[in-house]
Amino acid sequence: MINTVILVLVGGAVGAMLREFAMLAVPRLADGFPMDIFVANIVAAFLLGLVTALHSRKVLSDSVNAMLGTGVMGGLSTFSSFVYASVVLMAASTQSALVAVVYVVASIVVGYLAVVAGLKLGGQEKM
Repeated sequence: MINTVILVLVGGAVGAMLREFAMLAVPRLADGFPMDIFVANIVAAFLLGLVTALHSRKVLSDSVNAMLGTGVMGGLSTFSSFVYASVVLMAASTQSALVAVVYVVASIVVGYLAVVAGLKLGGQEKM
């Protein structure tokens, strides 16, 4: 149990650093669309699908799954920032509210498709 917690801790630190690098590297769009948060979450969704599929096929051990799936992907994805960016956009103006709705819908739809793509790439046939 303690080994799993340490693996998740290390993975979470790596994921958080990757998220920060993504936030610095990916600019926000002129209309306020938080592309940096969007990219971090979609990449994490895809990689979580891939890690989950590989784990279900016994390609990855439980320990590696905990470190990557829970730790790294948990640190990389950023639900609180996703929600905060949506709230800020909604409050800014009517045009920003429309951008917020597009952002929320796109995040859910593209995130879903990213997980499915990761699962398929990892060889998981049934969900």
